[in-house]
Amino acid sequence: MEFSKFEKALQKNFAQITKDASHLFEVAVDKEEFWNLYLDSFPAGTNEIYRKCRKYDCSCCRHFIKKIGNCVAIKDNKIHTIWDLEIGDTTFQPVADALSAYLKNHTVTDVYISKEKTVGTDKNFGQREDGRVETYEHFYLDLPDKFVSDKRRSVADRKGEFQDTKNVFARSLNEITQESVITVLELIAQNSLYRGEEWKRVLDQFLKYQNAYKKITNEQEKENFLWEKSALAGAVVGRIRNHSMGTLLIHLSEGMDLDEAVRKYEQIVAPTNYKRPKAIFTKKMLADAKKKIEELGYLPSLERRFATLDDISINNILFSNRDAKRRIPDVGDIFAAMEQEIAVDIKKFSRVEEVSAENFVKNILPAARELELFLENRHHANLVSLIAPKNADAPIMFKWKNGFSWAYSGNIADSDIKQNVKSAGGAVDGVLRFSIQWNDMGDWDRNDLDAHCIEPGGEEIMFNHKVSCNTKGELDVDIINPAQNRPAVENITWASKDTMERGKYQFFVHQYTNRGGKNGFRAELEFNGNIYQFDYAKELRQNERVPVAEVNFDGENFTTKGLLAANVSVKELWGVKTNQFVPVTVVMYSPNYWDEQEGIGNRHYFFMLKDCTNDEIPNGMFNEYLIEELMEHKRVFEALGSRLHVEDAKDQLSGVGFSTTRRNDVLVKVKGASERVIRVKF
Repeated sequence: MEFSKFEKALQKNFAQITKDASHLFEVAVDKEEFWNLYLDSFPAGTNEIYRKCRKYDCSCCRHFIKKIGNCVAIKDNKIHTIWDLEIGDTTFQPVADALSAYLKNHTVTDVYISKEKTVGTDKNFGQREDGRVETYEHFYLDLPDKFVSDKRRSVADRKGEFQDTKNVFARSLNEITQESVITVLELIAQNSLYRGEEWKRVLDQFLKYQNAYKKITNEQEKENFLWEKSALAGAVVGRIRNHSMGTLLIHLSEGMDLDEAVRKYEQIVAPTNYKRPKAIFTKKMLADAKKKIEELGYLPSLERRFATLDDISINNILFSNRDAKRRIPDVGDIFAAMEQEIAVDIKKFSRVEEVSAENFVKNILPAARELELFLENRHHANLVSLIAPKNADAPIMFKWKNGFSWAYSGNIADSDIKQNVKSAGGAVDGVLRFSIQWNDMGDWDRNDLDAHCIEPGGEEIMFNHKVSCNTKGELDVDIINPAQNRPAVENITWASKDTMERGKYQFFVHQYTNRGGKNGFRAELEFNGNIYQFDYAKELRQNERVPVAEVNFDGENFTTKGLLAANVSVKELWGVKTNQFVPVTVVMYSPNYWDEQEGIGNRHYFFMLKDCTNDEIPNGMFNEYLIEELMEHKRVFEALGSRLHVEDAKDQLSGVGFSTTRRNDVLVKVKGASERVIRVKF
């Protein structure tokens, strides 16, 4: 058989094994030993001395075999060599078989990249002693471009990159558990992971590799898998362990609590003011919570609806108007009702007086027959609904002795700019604080509003200059894209008077991006324990700047001047007109203080208004309400609270609420034997 047929068989096999291969690989061999194996594998008598060397001892073929002879492809975790030939010849078949077997018994150690497009010499010519010219054929391959260096980077650099990817890929597959990948994919599916959707395709692909890798039992086949798939996967999947997502996966694989692992991931990738749009839970957590709820008999307690007058006892009502009293079971006596009709000297109320909430409840409500509340635009965040269990006999899941709960506008348990700033990671304990809030009116206000302050020296604190060089004042919450059903806040604070400049601090709000929001904003200034509130209920134009307030600092004390004009525009909130007196149906404490209960969370004063109807989708419960036994499943309950439908009810009890933890006030018109207007201070 002619050598040319050996050469052609090798070229055909090379084309076949590289047809679908994206990369070729090198097997670790001693190249001199491998060349000698080639020479020694010829059968006796077929590779005799020709002139000075053996017949097939050729410098061209030697160069080829040392250059690419140890090159292999990997398919289905098996090595396929360029010597896997079916020649059917007694001279060359033993050589091919020996070289193939030798390579398959050794380990892949690198990716193969050639500097040149051609390897070997196709043929050359030599003159014999008798003068005739003889043609000598050799091993020769014309390589596809995908196996050739692109010249822009050295072969060593490219090989080093593949080596690193393969090593990290191996660690990723061995150290990251499949359970952790499935958990993260669940979080992405429920939109509970910041920018998680960007990793879904990568994680799906990694999980497929992981499933395949776990099925391989042979160690050499595992190594082959790592080389082939790491080169195919690329840097992102291959080096997933080194990315932010890898940090989350490793933490979960090591047994870290899910919430803590996600928090650490968010510290890497999310802005400081980021808040998750959904609770963190998985299928297993959901199954465990469901099991606990069923064991304790709380499944019927999950169904919620708006409360009505028919649900509550007069024992838990501080005031009810005459219409309401007809619907409330009366356990009092006629004498108490007659006592409310005793005349009161009208001269005592010739002007608006201010009273504390405690004084109002103790000394004024008992003599009142009718109440009207002056609903201002600034009270929109005080809108509140009382929520009742749909099944009155359902077990009580809350810390107090009844199944009632409440929800403020925007689905928060206690409407408070200061609390919202704190929840967003802002500081609220400095000597001076300026906070703004928007997107808390029910409609999704996606505007990008910015809080600004121009300091006495002219330095301006804003989104692109968050920390003052002179005073150390800091913008520590900067929300660019408000989330639906979540109030957006921004916050500027000064931690110490010692670093502050004397003079005037000018505060204003800038409409950086108008995305259609029309509800304006609220703002707060706080210093010396006092909170000053401002309300701007008009739409801000693109790039509009609205001055809010000025604060003067003399080195020791603060004084302020509001710059926003009093807002007298009439708006409709939950079906009730603002800047008008609205009839009050009932006044009550929040359910955690019913039946003379004390000390179970913050006390709230509820003024339920006539014809006030919640047009939002309230939460039926909040985690802070739940008994301790259920708190181990708090992430599932957080999701349940937002997903369980609160059934509508005719004549729902909705109105405005005021927490004892926040300074606020409201004008109330009290009608008894006389009529007077009182400012109730909270």
